[in-house]
Amino acid sequence: MEILSCHSVPCCHLVNLRGKLLGGKRPSSVRNGGVLCVMISSSGGDISPKLDHLHSANLTRNLASQPYKAFDRVQNADLRVFSGYNSHIVDKEGDLRNVIESGEPVTKVLIPGLPDESNGDPGASISSCFWEWKPKFNVHYEKSGSKNVNSPPVLFLPGFGVGSFHYEKQLNDLGRDFRVWAIDFLGQGMSLPVEDPTQSKDAGSLAKGNSMWGFGDKTQPWANELVYSIDLWQDQVQYFIKEVIKEPVYVVGNSLGGYVALYFAACNPELVKGVTLLNATPFWGFLPNPMRSPKLARMFPWAGTFPLPASVRKLTEIVWQKIRDPGSIAEVLKQVYADYSTKVDKVFSRILETAEHPAAAASFASIMFAPQGQLSFREALSRCQMNNVPICLMYGKEDPWVKPVWGLQVKRQLPEAPYYQISPAGHCPHDEVPEVVNYLLRGWIRNLESQGSIALPLLDGPECVQYDIARDLEFLREGSSRSVRVQFFGSSFSLWNQISSFVKTRFDNLRT
Repeated sequence: MEILSCHSVPCCHLVNLRGKLLGGKRPSSVRNGGVLCVMISSSGGDISPKLDHLHSANLTRNLASQPYKAFDRVQNADLRVFSGYNSHIVDKEGDLRNVIESGEPVTKVLIPGLPDESNGDPGASISSCFWEWKPKFNVHYEKSGSKNVNSPPVLFLPGFGVGSFHYEKQLNDLGRDFRVWAIDFLGQGMSLPVEDPTQSKDAGSLAKGNSMWGFGDKTQPWANELVYSIDLWQDQVQYFIKEVIKEPVYVVGNSLGGYVALYFAACNPELVKGVTLLNATPFWGFLPNPMRSPKLARMFPWAGTFPLPASVRKLTEIVWQKIRDPGSIAEVLKQVYADYSTKVDKVFSRILETAEHPAAAASFASIMFAPQGQLSFREALSRCQMNNVPICLMYGKEDPWVKPVWGLQVKRQLPEAPYYQISPAGHCPHDEVPEVVNYLLRGWIRNLESQGSIALPLLDGPECVQYDIARDLEFLREGSSRSVRVQFFGSSFSLWNQISSFVKTRFDNLRT
């Protein structure tokens, strides 16, 4: 297989190897030693006179010598190349155009890498901001792409224990095309309290080591009934969109953020243009919700409010010393990333920095003892389905916590929702393979913005949405070629067929 490149090629007309203009027609076949080259006229005119003097073999050899320059900027077309006689070209928003038709499936897709400042491609600038939701409730968020005034707004919601910093690769890259925000949930990241939510009746009564915020005996007035729960975060997202973004958005959530995104969309469909779930956790909270089960909730004397009971303080002190240990943080990151070569230094340092905050321990206790949401994950999903909220699923296949079966269950309930399974990728695919997630997000948003006239990423056209398709997405990272397998599950998806296929594969592997 040879990999060919085209340079600075906004989508327009297609020409074959001899430079003959093909226009909007689909040629039956163009073959040259198993290699196909397709170019696009940037001016929209016939460029065949410029190519007539070139022999197809020489053209193939010259282009193949520099295979990745087509991806110096994401504005260039992405050339899809693979073995056999099929080829596709996709522009920067993910508009797939079938060039050659035959029976052989696509095996490789070349996509843009991340912005690279060393190559003169700095990406979008990121701003760090604070928004005062309520007195003492200061919410930290980051934003990019503010100059893209007519582009769709996108809001990213983080998982448990992290914050907006976990979406730096999305803010930097997608901020070139969209207006992008990433928020820190209250009680996490840089949205921790600016002062102690409790006070002690006797300042000398606190033992050494109990000076952490939230360990006092009496609640401050502003923290009455404060509990870091999924209901609080749903309200936080709602008001953030109303007061800061001020228009409906595409919401993207990873892990806990996925649950919050779905919950928010179920309660506020008028504020949502679409929801993308990145390995969304399908449940959150251990204690019963007082609104759903008031009698059962009364059986638990404490549910995450301030101040912490004495017994909880002692337990939190013991557990927190283990959790905040750098070795423990490193071990957790090792679990959730399938590719150990992924650089997590920034993520590690930001988590460690948050853990050093005096309010971090009590906030952690409040989160862990907070009641469940008023809506379960499945109920939120049903509401979104009833309100026709578009949902896209992107799951890392090697996630040790939220196994792919959870995403497949969502797909079973919403058969029309596009489902992309990425491998190798763990619990945080947006950070582990951001090139792939950003590429898919761009294409999915454009599909919705065009009301379906532009095909979903990796599909030849709207008619292909019912079929299962596998693609190898290839991209450059730090000068080296990387490849990731993405499987698209169509609307004809069957959970039983997937389980049967998995069991058969494992059985065949054991036999060999």
